[in-house]
Amino acid sequence: MREITLGQYYPADSVLHKLDPRVKLFGTFLFIISLFIVESIPGYLFSGLFLLAMILASKVPFSFMVRGLRAVVILIVITVVFDLFLTPGEALVTFGIFTITKEGVRFAIKMVVRLCFLILGSSIMTLTTTPNELTDGLEKGLSWLKIFKVPVHEIAMMMSIALSFIPILVEETDRIMKAQMARGADFESGNIIKKVKAMVPLLVPLFVSAFRRANDLALAMEARCYHGGDGRTKMKPLVYKRRDRIAYALLFLFFAGIILIRGFFG
Repeated sequence: MREITLGQYYPADSVLHKLDPRVKLFGTFLFIISLFIVESIPGYLFSGLFLLAMILASKVPFSFMVRGLRAVVILIVITVVFDLFLTPGEALVTFGIFTITKEGVRFAIKMVVRLCFLILGSSIMTLTTTPNELTDGLEKGLSWLKIFKVPVHEIAMMMSIALSFIPILVEETDRIMKAQMARGADFESGNIIKKVKAMVPLLVPLFVSAFRRANDLALAMEARCYHGGDGRTKMKPLVYKRRDRIAYALLFLFFAGIILIRGFFG
């Protein structure tokens, strides 16, 4: 749980930290789309170089960012197993009723790279953007949906609160685990069934704490006369600057490069 980096904010003096949150939201969305467009090694190399450049520009330690991948190792392993054994094609290795195919190996590698890039790319956005900036960026960027009576401010507020609760719940989980381990609880030994049973005493106080924090947050918002986004003004209005326009241009160049690579290499 301590390895989760998604939703955390890492303070630093970098170009990405100074960018408008709308630029980072759009860039993350464009990067995710590009991951499902590329199908060749040159495309993944190009995306990887772009991602590495963004990590360096964020000034967030690479070890801190990669640490977030440890929290999804089980998901990656499950994805690889399903891709290896359930993808039809040319057989490479056979284990009884199970067969590893050439297409399965290729597809498994592709999905692992996509998942890693997806998590790292999303982490860059949350690590360089505060929850308040993220809320303002979502609300401003999706303001056109108000034409269709979509409650943009409320949706942005809920997403921001959900992201800000991730590090809080991680810290709360760690505190509860240490308290129960001090009382003799064992979360490490035994088979998978025993480990799952050992998690039950952890989940109950965690849910109680989460609901208590949510109730306290609701009471605090009501005490400050919060009744939605109608008529509310911003203390720091979002205004595009020169660096934001340059960032948009670089993002479009990156996406154009992805399209060209797909056209040449398939």
